[in-house]
Amino acid sequence: MPRLVFASVATDTPMGAQVYEEQVISRAGPLLARSASQWRAQRAIFRSMRSPLPGTHRLPMGIVPRAPAAVRRTLGAACYPRGALVHRMSLELPPAPREVVTLHDVAAWRFPDESAPVRAAAHELRRAAAVVCVSQNTADEAAEFLRLDNTVVIPNGVDDRFLAGAAADPALLARLGVTGAYILGAGGASSRKNLPALAGAWPILHRAHPELTLVLSGPPHPGRTRLFGSLEGVRMVGRIPDADVPSLMAGAAAMVVPSTYEGFGLPALEAMAVGTPVVASNRSSLPEVVGDGGILVEPTARGLAEGLEQALAGGPDVDAMVARGQSRARKYTWDRCAQAHVDVWAAHA
Repeated sequence: MPRLVFASVATDTPMGAQVYEEQVISRAGPLLARSASQWRAQRAIFRSMRSPLPGTHRLPMGIVPRAPAAVRRTLGAACYPRGALVHRMSLELPPAPREVVTLHDVAAWRFPDESAPVRAAAHELRRAAAVVCVSQNTADEAAEFLRLDNTVVIPNGVDDRFLAGAAADPALLARLGVTGAYILGAGGASSRKNLPALAGAWPILHRAHPELTLVLSGPPHPGRTRLFGSLEGVRMVGRIPDADVPSLMAGAAAMVVPSTYEGFGLPALEAMAVGTPVVASNRSSLPEVVGDGGILVEPTARGLAEGLEQALAGGPDVDAMVARGQSRARKYTWDRCAQAHVDVWAAHA
């Protein structure tokens, strides 16, 4: 009976990558039980030497990503069961002798304000049995920047909660101090998120629609505060609990995704699923995900302002676009994503 190990990093602040991990792993179990290979699956959850988080392994996580390739290989051989196929879901973790690896994006290689890339990552990815990329754009960039020819494209999914008629929660909005109609932006504040363009777009839009609020969710960041702290009609609400995200998206007049680079673009897909008009940059993976289910614009202040104005105008064209977005989002299921992973593992059993 072949053995499969899911290798991930323990965290108390789950983000998009951790959503992917939990969705795939939780759904893979029943699929593996029915597969012809009859996998025996287990988890390897790594944490730092003093971390209070639950897990199965401890490593000096501040050192491992910078360690030489030979040291990382030795650690991997010691950490994983002999002969197992390991699905390594974080590049920080040591490699396994036989493995599939997930690559969400190549931001670490492209943007200096992202975390530095793992020193041995490119070599390790090239020797993996397969590299799962969450979009064709990521696969194309992996070929360009890392010289990979072993990629498999498996798009992310959208949680059923976003497809099940999510509605705005007045109590949630009251807790956040949000009143009236609002535009929602969500995510980090690194350079690729293109927040300066959104900060330039907002005064243009707010002059025409003074009743609107721009609600920004995401971890506190001095760059976001510097850009938006003095602007009228902006509400920065911090990190939103996962359970509240569908309601917050469903209540928005529009969702704006100004990023110049995304590995996938899950917030755009989630907003499409709840039926909120999406205005997104026409860069990187976003056209691939949004398709004709949203408004794709140049990621400039004027481009974003014009796209949001179009979304706010409503009418039959916007209604039809929203319907296309919901139909498109229904095709991106986590069950479909998990089954595609099972197919990859079976090919390398």
